[in-house]
Amino acid sequence: MKLSIVIPVYFNEENLLPLYMDLKEKVLNQLECEYEIVMVDDGSKDRSYEVILQLQVIDSHVIAVKLSRNFGEHAATLAALSVCTGDCAVRKAADMQEDSAIVLDMLAKYEQGHKVVWARRTDRQEPFFQVLFSKTYTRLMQKLALPNMPDGGVDTFLIDRQVIDYIVNQNESNTPVTEQILWSGFTPGYVDYTRKKREIGKSKWTFSKKLKMAIDSLLGFSYFPVRLMSVIGIISMIGSIVIGIALIIRRLSGFIDVEGYTSIMVLILLSFGIIMFSIGILGEYLWRALDAARNRPPYIIEKITKKEQ
Repeated sequence: MKLSIVIPVYFNEENLLPLYMDLKEKVLNQLECEYEIVMVDDGSKDRSYEVILQLQVIDSHVIAVKLSRNFGEHAATLAALSVCTGDCAVRKAADMQEDSAIVLDMLAKYEQGHKVVWARRTDRQEPFFQVLFSKTYTRLMQKLALPNMPDGGVDTFLIDRQVIDYIVNQNESNTPVTEQILWSGFTPGYVDYTRKKREIGKSKWTFSKKLKMAIDSLLGFSYFPVRLMSVIGIISMIGSIVIGIALIIRRLSGFIDVEGYTSIMVLILLSFGIIMFSIGILGEYLWRALDAARNRPPYIIEKITKKEQ
């Protein structure tokens, strides 16, 4: 059996050597199978790619992949999965916020017959608002799109070659890899861990990137946004009919006043807001439909460097 450890890298030059040493001590020295480490530089502007090449000198099992520009973490993960040759693959973050030892725990679950194994976060040693966003996102996905998303959220996983081939062949541009795996429906195994505070470097996983991921996830796996538009439209229509009937009755009864400016403006502004909100959701869907129709690749690999073993 062969294990692939895939690691998306973006502005992680200070993390990579400590990460490799941690993997070597806790995982690689204990492995009883073949392995490879696929590190994908996702258009970093620091020395991340040079450090990956240095690690390749230390360990010939390291495969260096360089993307032509920054495509995003999930695209980099997809690129790594397309390059890896293992019977199974573990996605490992470069920031060292999960203990490397969970790789062996996940491998043990895989050997029990699970084609998908999730590293499930049971606690997080991170800032309050970051934890709040993660919990809110997880709850929304569980309620509106993917009920099988584990509590606490997931970003580290192990998947079998069958699942790898499925994910790579889908070639989806605006859909997170983790959500594609959840959607595939394979019965998973779980390994619990505590996500540690980042000790080296600063995360480039900004709020805008998190928000885009949340929108991509909801639009990609849930009909809720379109259904929400329909519900708002129905409520607005019923409200308009009720208000119209009330105005007609008041007019016929002689109680209607001339002012009415405030109520008319409120109705106009409310209607305008609902219309713009609906157009915005439709625009999100249309953009994704256009992106899919163009069939552009979700990533472009500039070079792959391997060492003879």
